[in-house]
Formats: sequence, structure tokens, C-alpha cells
Amino acid sequence: MTFKPLALLMLTAAAALAQPSFEAPPPPTAPVADAGRRQADYFQRVDEVLNWRAARIDLKDPAKSLDMGAIAVLLTRNEHVDLCSQRVIALMKEPGTGPFWMFPTVCVAYAGRDRLSPEARSAIREAWRTARQLRGDTENHWVMYYASLYLMAELYPDEPAASWYSGKTSAENLAEARGFLLHWMDLTTTVGQGEYNPCHYIGEYAIPLLFLSTWSRDPEMRQRGHMMLDWLFAELANNTLNGVLRGPNSRADEGTAIERWNALTSYFCWLLFGNTPAPAGYGGWGVYFAPLAKNYQVPEVIYRLATDRPDDYVQRDRARTRRRWRYSDELSPAVYKTNYLRRDYAVGSTQGGLIDPIQTHAWDVTWAEPDPRGKHNTLFSLHPHSSPRAMQAYFSTYPEAMITAVTFEGKPSYDSPDKILGSSPFERIFQDLDTVVALYDIPPGERFPQVNGFFSKDLVNVTESPSGWIFAQGGNTYLAYRPLAPYHWIPYLHYAGGWAKEKLPVGGRLLVSPHLKNGTIVQAASAAEFPSFAAFQAAVTALPLQFSLEPVPTVRLTTLRGRQISFTHGQTPSVNGTPVDYAAWKLFEGPHLNAEVGGRRLTITHGRLERVLDFNTLTITDRVLPPAGR
Repeated sequence: MTFKPLALLMLTAAAALAQPSFEAPPPPTAPVADAGRRQADYFQRVDEVLNWRAARIDLKDPAKSLDMGAIAVLLTRNEHVDLCSQRVIALMKEPGTGPFWMFPTVCVAYAGRDRLSPEARSAIREAWRTARQLRGDTENHWVMYYASLYLMAELYPDEPAASWYSGKTSAENLAEARGFLLHWMDLTTTVGQGEYNPCHYIGEYAIPLLFLSTWSRDPEMRQRGHMMLDWLFAELANNTLNGVLRGPNSRADEGTAIERWNALTSYFCWLLFGNTPAPAGYGGWGVYFAPLAKNYQVPEVIYRLATDRPDDYVQRDRARTRRRWRYSDELSPAVYKTNYLRRDYAVGSTQGGLIDPIQTHAWDVTWAEPDPRGKHNTLFSLHPHSSPRAMQAYFSTYPEAMITAVTFEGKPSYDSPDKILGSSPFERIFQDLDTVVALYDIPPGERFPQVNGFFSKDLVNVTESPSGWIFAQGGNTYLAYRPLAPYHWIPYLHYAGGWAKEKLPVGGRLLVSPHLKNGTIVQAASAAEFPSFAAFQAAVTALPLQFSLEPVPTVRLTTLRGRQISFTHGQTPSVNGTPVDYAAWKLFEGPHLNAEVGGRRLTITHGRLERVLDFNTLTITDRVLPPAGR
């Protein structure tokens, strides 16, 4: 046996500890039973983020490496405070505008309120007097804006209107901010979020809520912030597969639509649950959550919901669309979400229609991967709708330049016929367990008269059967895809970021079906259910299926689960002869999350563990349910 010197062993251990989690092997997905170890592991992950960010600061060149996130980390660690003060003064000479400048500045203002020099604190205060702040135009913008304004008004109370960019007193700013925050919490807990299950934008909610729960002087607001974090992370836990968020999503992008893991949600799953690899750089915005992360821990019932899944389950929830300004009799119509989660895969969908014109991801099948990094482990289809009318419905700006402008402002694929992101007024979707039927009735003259089906580079055994079904395997999941109209294949080309100007090949193909009357059927199953891939193909091919495309697309299908689906575009679908009653859907309904529409009360359950978040009384109630049969 060869023995290494002690010093070398210590260096090796230190190097292993220093390796960031996004470069390490994937963590185990099994739950950690011991609460003390869970907390220790969580705190270690928090410290890893802080240590990693601090180590990347070049103290000899602070102008390049010392941004507001780095300053917040150093202030939290009480390191290089004088340098932080100097850098804050420099940064405040050219303050930014809007929520993405406001909340980092709030983080530094509070982290440094007892550490920064008086000159640095004065520089921050002066910037909030002189720099006009734009509120933004989306739900996450408003939450960040008003949480930031609320906390700054609390930090500087009783000051006159002339000392604020808004021209309002501290008390008036506080009242306005509080009014919106309570309104948003009320909307979310009664009719759901407009930006439901967001891939990257979850940070824009979690971070300001953590700020409120930690720093607000008002105990009611602190309690509200904590309860909303529980609400947000309970829904995240319930919609992930081994820490990977899957569809449907109100706000996604080209990257997260295909590489489901590569999102800020994975940072929060890694940090809070420890069951998926961290994204590179801890998701960027994650650095603003880490300084206060030890002030919040997910309760065990949410942790178990994320990590302990012994049984398959169906969850049916409601949300709402982005606010509509034109062409609608409803301000924010309901969105009906269905999710079916199994050990090997998950299937999720909305009912379709125009939900968000740019970034909606309406449905998918996502399969589990031992290491999801770089894997395009998903299958879906969509109509690539692009129109000025759709943009005008949701944005209150001049219509002429809308489409051109949005493609240069972080959404490059919006006006591309081969895009894989967005919703369409001509798409209708129905899901029953692990079967999805998507129907398309596209009018003549539509700019992109086609349906795009995404086929991943990671699919194997792709087989185009004479029956019309296309079979494939992803991980331990068998997949059957049935286009209802003729199609051809093109390579999938990808925008590698919101500001990318060039499409690049990243593998995978698009099934393009250029027909106005159209549809897609997808059936998923675990490979373990069949003796072979051929047996799965035979079972699907034998399923009773009738469809027609005229006058509108119609499907009648018996699924692998023996359930009879009848679905016609524009009509209510039925299962086993019973129409789906969307009006009876609750805000959350399933084995783990339950809430009534209008109820302001969420019950979170896993096994015998239960937590109730009641916004009517602002109380959190935990209990252990009696054993079954008692």
C-alpha cells in the first residue's frame, strides 16, 4: 500500500472541497433523513456560493471584478469593507434604473448599513433621490420594484418628497409599495401567478421575498415574505423531476426549453434540496440569495416533496395569463395546468391558446437523466405564432416596431418560423396522465402555417413506423409521437442566449408539418413496463385511434392506460365519455398541494407531514397526521 504524505492529503482534500458543484459529479437524488445533516449540507452549499464568489474578486482591479453582487458577499463576510465603500461610491456616480438595479442596491444598502462608510451610504441615498426608476412591465419587474422601494422607504423613514426620485415622501412610497405587494400576494393566493413555474425568473421572486422576510421592520411583512417563499418553493418542488423543472412554463427561453436543467430553478433545487447539479456560476442571480439564505430553510414537508417520490401522481392547478390590455373581455384568463409525474419521466401541459405571446412553453414530456447537464431530455410540439396583434394584446406600446424590437431585446427567436418557444391562439391541448393531444386549426394567411415538433439529440432508436407513429427512447422512457399531417425534417438551430444574433447547430431535429389543419399525439411509458422496445411499439400501434382534420381537427383515442379520449379543436375534451369540467378546477389539487380558488390557503402534504399556509390569518400550521386507519 502506498501512503501519501499528510500535507499532500490535506491539499487534495482542500482541492476537492474547492471544486464548485457545477463541475462535480451529480449529487444523489435520494432524500436525507436526518434533519441535522440536511441543515449542515444546506449551510455548506450556501457557504460554497459565497466562497466561490469571493474567490473570483480581483482586489487589485475592483473596477472589473467588484460589482454589487460581489460587494454584497464581502459585506456579508465582513471583508474588505473599506474597498467596498470606495467601490459603492464609484458605482453610485452612474446609477442604473429599474428593478434590476434597485434590488442589488437594496442588498448592498442593507448588508452595509452598519459597515459601509457614511460617504458610501450617502452615495446610495443620493442615487435614490436623483435617478429616475422605471417600474417595468411584467409581474417579476413589479415585485422587485416594489419590494425594493418598500425596504428603502423603511431604511429611510420620515423623509420628504424632495429626497426621493418618485417625488413622494417615505410614508407615501411605503404605502404604495405595501399596497402593491399585498395585492400581488392576494392575486397569487386566490387565482395564481401570471408568471407561473418560471425557469429563470424564479429568482426575481425568491430574492426580494427573502429580503422582505429578513429585513422588513414590519413583522407582518416578514411573515408574508416567509410564507410566500414556502408557497413558491412548494410549487417548484412539486413540478420538478430530480430537481429539474419541466413544462409547462409561462416564462422560458430557447435554452431552458430544450435543456430543461439549465435554468435558475436548478440553482434553487441544488441549494434547497441538494438533488441536482448546480448551474454554472450558480445561476448568476443566485449570488443575491446566498448572503441571506441561512435565514430561510425549506420545511421538511417541502424538502420531502422535492426528493421523496414513491408513487406516481397527477397534479391539476390553475394560474392566470399575463395581463391583457387589448382584444380580450378578461384581464387575465385562467390557465389550467396538468402535471403527471413518474420516476422515469414527467408530462405537463396547459390547455393551450395565447397565454404569453413570447415565452410560453405550453407542454412537454421530460425524461429523467442521471446527469442532466447538456442533455436535451424533452419532446414537444407547437405552432410558431408571431403577430403584431398578439403583441398588442399584452404590451401597451406602439405596435409598428413591436416584432422587430422584441427580437433585439432578449427574445431573438420570436419571429422565426422554426422557433420552439411561444404560444398560439390556434393551439388547443389536452392531457390525460401520460398522453398528450395537441390540435392546431391555423387560419389561411397565417405567417407561419406549420407545426414544429422538437426531437432531441439525446433520443435513441428513433423509428418512423409505417403505422404513422414515430417511436423513440429517452433515458428509461419510451415515447410515441403521432403527427396528424405529412411532415419533413430540418436540423434544429439554436440561439445560444437572449442576445444572440446567430443560430447554431446543437444537435436535434425539428419535425415540420406545413399544414393548417394539424395535430400531435404523444404517448409516454416507462421502459420497465414492456419486455422490449418492439413490444412498446406493438402496444401503441394496436391502440384504437380515429382522427380527422376537417372541418376541424378531431381525435378519438384509447390510451395505453385504457382511457378513452375524445377531443375536438375548440370543444371541451372528454375522458371515458365525461367532459372535463375546467370550471371546477381548484387553485391546486393533488396528493401534495391543495388550495381553493379564492381561498388564500395552501395545504402542503407529504406522507403524514402537513403544513398549512393561511394568508387569511397570516399563520403557518405544522402537524403530523395520524397513521392511516386511525
